[in-house]
Amino acid sequence: MADFPAKVSTRTSTPAGAHGGAGRSGSLDLEFLRSPFGVLMVVEIVLGCLVWTLIADTYYQPYPSYGWVMFVAVFFWMVTVILFAMYLFQLQLKLYMIPWPIVLLTFNVTASVLYATAFVTSATSVELYSWPHSPDYNRRAAASFFACLVMIIYGVSSCLSFRAWKGYGGNAATSQATISNHA
Repeated sequence: MADFPAKVSTRTSTPAGAHGGAGRSGSLDLEFLRSPFGVLMVVEIVLGCLVWTLIADTYYQPYPSYGWVMFVAVFFWMVTVILFAMYLFQLQLKLYMIPWPIVLLTFNVTASVLYATAFVTSATSVELYSWPHSPDYNRRAAASFFACLVMIIYGVSSCLSFRAWKGYGGNAATSQATISNHA
């Protein structure tokens, strides 16, 4: 019994990355900006902002079709900005109980479908509510073009989200690690 205190180790250790490493939630994740998810989100934010600013710069209020386009563009732009900030600052790691791969998949598919309706609505309304080659006509036509691009980008994000989720058997924990590690 006299040897017992000499054999006990009292060393303590800290988890890897506890001193400001990249794995800590709340820290800036610059690698996310270089990942396919990060690049696509930046493109979605920029093009989505173009869609709603081009429509907002016209007299769209009396036309319900442009109200729908504005709703889709502004809503998905705001949610994409929020999700981008969450992933950039790794805040999704604090909300570990939420199945983020499924949330991203659902969000991206919904955004693709609703942007498709916004694109079709905007494209069919350009000639109905604008004089050809007027400033409003040109802005609305450009907004339709960018809505089509945003729809395609959200479709690509949907495919990547599906691959990240389904490629690992639908296991939420593994998929979260895949998205966090920028698949």
